[in-house]
Amino acid sequence: MDLAKNKLGMGSRPALVLVDMINGFTDPKCPLGAECESVVEHNKQLLEAFRTANLPVFFTTVVFHNHSQARVFRDKINALDVLTPDSHWVKVDERLTPLKGEAVIEKRWASAFFQTDLAQQLVAEKADSIVVTGLTTSGCVRATVVDGLQHNYPVVVAEEAVGDRNQDAHRANLFDMNAKYADVMSCSEILPTINSL
Repeated sequence: MDLAKNKLGMGSRPALVLVDMINGFTDPKCPLGAECESVVEHNKQLLEAFRTANLPVFFTTVVFHNHSQARVFRDKINALDVLTPDSHWVKVDERLTPLKGEAVIEKRWASAFFQTDLAQQLVAEKADSIVVTGLTTSGCVRATVVDGLQHNYPVVVAEEAVGDRNQDAHRANLFDMNAKYADVMSCSEILPTINSL
């Protein structure tokens, strides 16, 4: 039996959090990457709308500066070792290049909140909700969504602006997040709200 739930949507000052829209995940030539042209395109649309509305925008990337950082995570997934500071793979995809003043938050683990200053930056920006996009739905997106809820923010997941290497995992995690942690909304639902702010 499904739990009864409410749709919370966005507040009057949502922040956009683009999770790991970096070359290492958007370029299939990287062992971590996958084909995700449509995800990139939907992120571009949301990014443009948030910028036009003068709303906060945050990017994340994953960077390991030494051998010991997130060692267990990297022992589990050895391909993460390509994400070094001097690597092309850790840069935000040039189709979504951050503007001056837009934060690019370095993380070591799945969640954009874990051992970063994202929570403090959201408070400083007076954000009252977050819209999460990015890669991957079953990994870093989900971890960020759950932590967003745990920081007491209504969270919206932009359905077409998230993606995963595994479509079964993608669908299952969208279902699960919508059931308990967030509102999964289409970009066609989100964009008019942002444009009206």
